[in-house]
Amino acid sequence: MRRPDSSRESVLTEMPVVSERAARVTSRSLRSRLSLGPTSARTSSVLIPVLQNRQSCLSIPRPRSDRGGMTETHGETYGETYEVIVVGGGAAGLSAALVLGRARRRTLVVDAGEPRNAPAAHLQGFLTRDGMPPAEFLAIGREEIKEYGVELVRDRVTDIAPGFAVTLAGGRVVRARRLVVATGLRDELPGLPGVAERFGKDVLHCPYCHGWEVRDQAFGVLATSPLSVHQALMVSQWSKDVTLFLHTVAESELSDDDLRRLAAAGVRVVPGEVAELVVTDDRLTAVRLEDGTTHAREVVFTAPRAVPRNDLLERLGAGFQETPFGNYPVVDGN
Repeated sequence: MRRPDSSRESVLTEMPVVSERAARVTSRSLRSRLSLGPTSARTSSVLIPVLQNRQSCLSIPRPRSDRGGMTETHGETYGETYEVIVVGGGAAGLSAALVLGRARRRTLVVDAGEPRNAPAAHLQGFLTRDGMPPAEFLAIGREEIKEYGVELVRDRVTDIAPGFAVTLAGGRVVRARRLVVATGLRDELPGLPGVAERFGKDVLHCPYCHGWEVRDQAFGVLATSPLSVHQALMVSQWSKDVTLFLHTVAESELSDDDLRRLAAAGVRVVPGEVAELVVTDDRLTAVRLEDGTTHAREVVFTAPRAVPRNDLLERLGAGFQETPFGNYPVVDGN
C-alpha cells in the first residue's frame, strides 16, 4: 500500500468539510430539549461543525515523543499552525480530538473550562461511568487524548480571522487547516428566584438523569410552555405526588386531552404565576405563587431552553434557521 503523502495535504477522511466562505455545517439530528441539560451523560455539544480552510497554509508535522503527552499552556504568545483546532473541550470536543490524535493529525483543543453540566454533582445513565462526577469524566478524557500527542490550551477563542487564524484571550494566535466547533449549548432557565441557585440540586430537568435519586419525593413541574404537560406526565413514573404549576401558561392553552391525561396520571394542576422557590436550610421546601399561597414541594422539574453558542459560527458566516428549539445552524440537506 502507498504511504500517505507526508505533506498531509489529503483531506480528513470520514469527516464532512465545507468551504470557509459558506460555513455550512453538518450536525447530529436535533434531540428533544426536554431530555438534555446539566446532568445528562450525553455531550452538551450536539453540533460539531467541521470547517475547511481553503487557503494554503504551512503544515507542521506533529512532534514525536517516546512518551506522548499533552501540552497545557496558559496564554503564551506565539504563532503555530495545526491541522485541526477543536474549539470546546467538552465530551464532543474531546471525542473529536481523540479520533484526530489517533489519526496522527496535529490537533489543538481550546477549552474555556465552562462545561454545561458543571452544576451537576454526578452523571447518570452512562454505562461504566454511572454516578461519576462530570469533572472526573472530562479529566479522564483529557488523559486519553494526551496519549496521542493532542495539545490542550486553557483559554478562550476571541476571534477567528480569514485563513482560520484563531486569536485566544491570552494573546496567543494559532492557525488551522480545519476547525471543529464544539462549543455546545447553554441552559436558559426561567427567571425566578431560586431556580438558577438550585439547578442541578433539587431543580432538575430530566428524570432519566435524576429521577432515581429523587424517587417518591414531592415533585413540582414549573411549566415553560404547554409542552410541559409531557414533562409532568413523564416524571410521574418516578413519583405519584406530582403538581404541575402552570406559571405563565394559561389554563386555556391546555387541551381537553391534556387535562384528561394529567388527571388519569394523578397530576394536580395549579394555575397562577409562580413568584419564587422557597429554600430552607439549603433545600427546596415549597413553591410560592404570586398570590402568596405556598405548596410544599421537595423537587421541581423544569425545561430550560437550550441555546446554541453560535458566536463563532456567526463570525464565520454560517447560515441559521429558526427551529422549535431555537436558532440553529443550517445543515446539509435542509
